[in-house]
Amino acid sequence: MPFTTYLVGKGPSHSFVAEAKPPTVTMPRIKALMTGSLPGFVDVIRNLNSPALLEDNVIRQAKAAGKRMIFYGDETWVKLFPKHFVEYDGTTSFFVSDYTEVDNNVTRHLERVLKRGDWDILILHYLGLDHIGHVSGPESPLIGRKLREMDGILMKIYTALLTKERETLSPSLLVLCGDHGMSETGSHGAASAEEVRTPLVLVSSAFERKPDDIRHPTQVQQTDLAATLAIGLGFPIPKDSIGSLLFPVVERRPMREQLRFLHLNAIQLSRLLQENVPSYEKDPGFEQFVMAEKLHGNWVKLHLEEDRSGALLNLGTKVARQYLGALRTLSLALSTHVAQYDTYSMAVGTIIVLETLILLLLSIPQVLRRRAELEVPLSSPVFSLLFYLMFLVLSAIHVVVCTSAESSCYLCSLPWLAAGGVMVLVSALLCVIASAFARMVMDSTFLRKVQQSAAHPCSGWSEVGLLLLLGTVGHVLSLGASSFVEEEHQTWYFLVNTLCLALSQETCRSYFLGDDSKLQCYFHTEPGTVGATCMRQDCTACEAPKAGQASKGLPSGARGGHTRWAVLAGPWLVLACCRLLRSLNHTGVQGAHRPDLSHWLTSPSHRMELSCLAALSLLAVFLLAQRGCSPVVKVALALGLLGVFCYRAATGNLLFPWQPANRGISKGILEARFVYVFVLGILFMGTKDLLRSQVIAADFKVKTVGLWELYSGLVLLAALLLRPHNLPVLTFSLLIQTIMTKFIWKPLRHDVAEITVMHYWFGQAFFYFQGNSNNIATIDISSGFVGLDTYMEIPATFLTVFGTYVGPVLWAGHLAHFLSAEASGDSAMGRACFCYALICSVPVATYIILVTSLRYHLFIWSVFSPKLLYEGMHLLITAALCVLFTATNQTGHTSAWTKTDARN
Repeated sequence: MPFTTYLVGKGPSHSFVAEAKPPTVTMPRIKALMTGSLPGFVDVIRNLNSPALLEDNVIRQAKAAGKRMIFYGDETWVKLFPKHFVEYDGTTSFFVSDYTEVDNNVTRHLERVLKRGDWDILILHYLGLDHIGHVSGPESPLIGRKLREMDGILMKIYTALLTKERETLSPSLLVLCGDHGMSETGSHGAASAEEVRTPLVLVSSAFERKPDDIRHPTQVQQTDLAATLAIGLGFPIPKDSIGSLLFPVVERRPMREQLRFLHLNAIQLSRLLQENVPSYEKDPGFEQFVMAEKLHGNWVKLHLEEDRSGALLNLGTKVARQYLGALRTLSLALSTHVAQYDTYSMAVGTIIVLETLILLLLSIPQVLRRRAELEVPLSSPVFSLLFYLMFLVLSAIHVVVCTSAESSCYLCSLPWLAAGGVMVLVSALLCVIASAFARMVMDSTFLRKVQQSAAHPCSGWSEVGLLLLLGTVGHVLSLGASSFVEEEHQTWYFLVNTLCLALSQETCRSYFLGDDSKLQCYFHTEPGTVGATCMRQDCTACEAPKAGQASKGLPSGARGGHTRWAVLAGPWLVLACCRLLRSLNHTGVQGAHRPDLSHWLTSPSHRMELSCLAALSLLAVFLLAQRGCSPVVKVALALGLLGVFCYRAATGNLLFPWQPANRGISKGILEARFVYVFVLGILFMGTKDLLRSQVIAADFKVKTVGLWELYSGLVLLAALLLRPHNLPVLTFSLLIQTIMTKFIWKPLRHDVAEITVMHYWFGQAFFYFQGNSNNIATIDISSGFVGLDTYMEIPATFLTVFGTYVGPVLWAGHLAHFLSAEASGDSAMGRACFCYALICSVPVATYIILVTSLRYHLFIWSVFSPKLLYEGMHLLITAALCVLFTATNQTGHTSAWTKTDARN
């Protein structure tokens, strides 16, 4: 950008490095630029569909002052400031695959509007640079081209403004800024230095400087722009602004004006401090402000006395310095105190989450029975006196809070019918918990069986089961430390590695030591089925193996030959795969910047190596995924995976052997849609088989094939959405699932609960293996626009969520197929869904309490809040999967009972 470099280095400008606070996404950053306040982290969600901005802001003040404003660019501005612009043309900001038309839509208006004189403020928001970062990263050759384009546009605007100044004889102001930065992967949203450091350049003929005047960019806050624009344009400073005036902009003005501007800014910040801090008088910034006002009064007296000595200038400089110190201290204090929390709504939400968790915990004894039927007593509690008393008390509290609350409250803004529904839910859950607890305590039969179970020799925990319990609890406790949240991937890597070692020890003991002292109880099932421990109320079926029977439920044939050594090597193969995956993507905060295999593979000079690796990975995916499919689905899967490679070759990520390296690239829309056809076809075939097995014939084998075909369709979709360097993650996921199924879970006959927790652990580990973290910046938004030529909100959201949570979703899908194919009884799937829901709910409930108590923590916005968003989305996905699996299981129940009745 040669022209911009000239303006910054030698032109009439002041340049700054503006620090943006997280979340570094567009809508919250626009709010910060225009209001001078710190947006909340919920604005990350509102960024998807921005509501009108109600806070005081520069745009509103400009409209109130009669300024005519024109806007072209990101439609987020139009949503935030409706009816503020006399002319506008918004472009969709989420269609990241488009980085040409989205800017041409803005530039096409430029020639015409710059020649007109019927506007006072012109705002242009270009999106192309941001979109290139999302699609190709900051090292893309498209970046240089786009920067040169922006440099030319800036020169055109500056030249037009100079021409206008000659006619009006008044200086114009050109502001060049970014709303956020860009991480090493091209994304944004977190708090890394690359994401929070943004350029801020103010260009005006009023800032003329001498040839020897060297101005170095200084570090400022992004919120400082609102106060500077308001003062410079003669508007009131936005009421909630915590920014301070960029003093270099006014330092050439007379001393009287400088001090007046600083005083206006200090008055506004001190009033904001008084509104938010009860003990504001003891605040250092307020004390500095009081001192600055006294000195300012002394300067005014000297000025009125027309003192022309150097004392007036020296005192004025001292007053300005005192004001600037007060502004910095006040702004810093306000940034920590001005955040407003909807405590009432947070408390109600936390209570609902805790009530649900307690109900799940109280239901554990019921779920561990043979049939695993969860009976929630609803009718009696709802019609009890306690329910009506609780409802009346909560309604009274709601009325009192909503009529006395000074700040806005989400629950209070709801219609009374909706708020009443929330009160009914809270009251009903509380009464259900009381009823379930009372029934559990008063059930003497249950207590007697618990005592019998405790005295039974096979009721103890296995070593693997104990590891799974302690590991899960340890992970939940680690969420209270910011460093463990930032580096959570290390926790899951450690837990998975430890699990592999524990499984290795278990297999060695079973094969070599013949340890029969801790026998696992398992249901009497057909050969090849997975067992279930006797951690249930009716443990009468637990028997010791007879003479000659393999320990740990191992089939006698599995204790010799090749299978024996395969079982012994299984945990070590899984451990080796996990170690290789750790080297592929370094994530977290401490290690994200370190070189890894993904950096090496994605560099332009290694495109051929990446192409070979992607081809081998897709071939391995086909070999591992096709084994349980019908012939038609196998052909569709092969063609779909071939289409995945063609799509990545069309977009320039991969190369065919005969393809020149400098070949032109496209968006690959046709190739991606070719793959989507096969994804939908495979999913349709799987759904057809599943429905046929459950509705028509209740065929066990057809149901298993249908579930695997559904799983294969998701695998094909994952292969399309994942970046090429992440295809080995998908391959190793399928390989580890195959190893664990054949050589760990089947031979060792683990309990359904243990298998469920293992799937959950591996799903979490693979979430981080693909390069994700608890930072918003690691979300690959480009996956939501694969094959789309326009922005469609629902498909884009689904694809983005699936592309982010590929690991947990695929491992949950594999759990459903495994239990359907191997587990005994009709209750295995229900028990697994319950365990999966419980193990996901405990961290979320605990974390909500932690975040609420740590809401004033230094890292609440940069560390804890993003993690809460990830946990919330993961819980929604888990709930959807559990509902789907439970519905499938219930349909199977109905078909099975119908078939039995027909036989009878």
